[in-house]
Amino acid sequence: MFPKPKSVLLPNTYAFESEPMVKPTGFREYDARWLFQKEINLMGVQALGMGLGALIAELGVKQEIVTGHDFRGYSASIKYALISGLMAAGCKVHDIGLAVTPMAYFAQFDLDVPCVAMVTASHNDNGWTGVKMGANRPLTFGPDEMTRLKEIVLNAEFKNKAGGAYQFHENYPARYIADLTNRPKLKRKLKVVAACGNGTAGAFAPQVLEAIGCEVIPLDTELDHTFPKYNPNPEDMEMLHAIRDAVLHHKADVGLGFDGDGDRCGVVDNTGEEIFADKVGVMLARDMSAIHKDAHFIVDVKSTGLFITDPVLQKQGAKTAYWKTGHSYMKRRTNETGALAGFEKSGHFFFNKPYGRGYDDGLVSAIAICDMLDRAPGKSMADLKDALPKTWSSPTMSPHCADETKYGVIDKVVKHFEGLQAKGAKIGGQSIRDLVTVNGVRVTVEDGSWGLVRASSNKPELVVVVESPVSEQRMHDMFEMVNSVLRTHPEVGEYNQTI
Repeated sequence: MFPKPKSVLLPNTYAFESEPMVKPTGFREYDARWLFQKEINLMGVQALGMGLGALIAELGVKQEIVTGHDFRGYSASIKYALISGLMAAGCKVHDIGLAVTPMAYFAQFDLDVPCVAMVTASHNDNGWTGVKMGANRPLTFGPDEMTRLKEIVLNAEFKNKAGGAYQFHENYPARYIADLTNRPKLKRKLKVVAACGNGTAGAFAPQVLEAIGCEVIPLDTELDHTFPKYNPNPEDMEMLHAIRDAVLHHKADVGLGFDGDGDRCGVVDNTGEEIFADKVGVMLARDMSAIHKDAHFIVDVKSTGLFITDPVLQKQGAKTAYWKTGHSYMKRRTNETGALAGFEKSGHFFFNKPYGRGYDDGLVSAIAICDMLDRAPGKSMADLKDALPKTWSSPTMSPHCADETKYGVIDKVVKHFEGLQAKGAKIGGQSIRDLVTVNGVRVTVEDGSWGLVRASSNKPELVVVVESPVSEQRMHDMFEMVNSVLRTHPEVGEYNQTI
């Protein structure tokens, strides 16, 4: 028998070394994230592996799984604890070693293995760990699977049995890199800054971009799990400003920034200005829908309204639908609808054939951006961006809100706006044009300005985004309106960044 996990254990005690600790809030909507040693210990990770193995069997899927780990000081030890749990549950484990998350997704196809468990905390700060999991390639778990996994692990409903096995795949990254680069070289000579924030992508991104024909300026590509400069997150202004400085210094055509586990790509144009990922999505949608007739796209609720209103996309017959934020939701929806691509404002892009296999890969996104520039030989990245109708957009802003209370706060905020709409009340002197409540609430007023509030799926935070097609002032007005509602809830704390 394996003990039932405790939600709290004190480090440096007998119990901490002899019992599993798994804090229940670590089971998120579509992956798992904990503060290592504070919310989960190695025996807790072992319990997670046993639970995942039991869930795979329960789902009727072959108990064979790919695993890898990101570049953090503790990720390898967490992976081996996970592997011991998976093997105890009877799984055959295919270990690809140090990897970006999309390399593990690729290995599911390449090795013909149905399941994946990638040890990564993605772009979370040091101290965090987590696992991205799936049992039906190219999809990852959603709320149903995560809820069942949580039940199995916390109640110790393990079904351990003999038959587990382990195989290490030596030099696996070479196969992933070959798959990405087995293609014609770019015709246009592009000078590209590849920024990795000392995260895992630094081991692979420069090599891939060089192989497709780019001149690469590496920026913070040396692996260093202390993240000495900044957190590898292409939504954070600190990383974007470092890319801007490098682009201007080297007179580069574009700056590409990769997050800690390599499944997202951020973009800075040749003038040093960052382009938020949803606008990059509109640019790519224009490029792709010019080649593919009646292209269909899925975008998340944090994304720009241009996907619906852009005259070029309308003229090219492109159709776009909004969906829930979150890489697992977006991946699943893009797959279910057979969309050409899915674009998420956080930078998770999902390309179906002929561009990709449906999973999010920052390097596939980077290649698509280079191809777009290759097909527009007389135009710079800034030219392509400036050709979009002008809107004023905020970055993603996240006020602190505890995991235990954030969903309750969002329920109240949704009801507040639904009440205003029902009464025909005006906000900032304008009527509410529509509410999208598929994921939190997205409030759009008469002039097309909108504000979104939702709960973060992977951190103790809320998420706020605002945009206006009218003026910068109207963008600020929408933020003030949203923020004034949030300030009525004392559970909502300080923002990580604001406009």
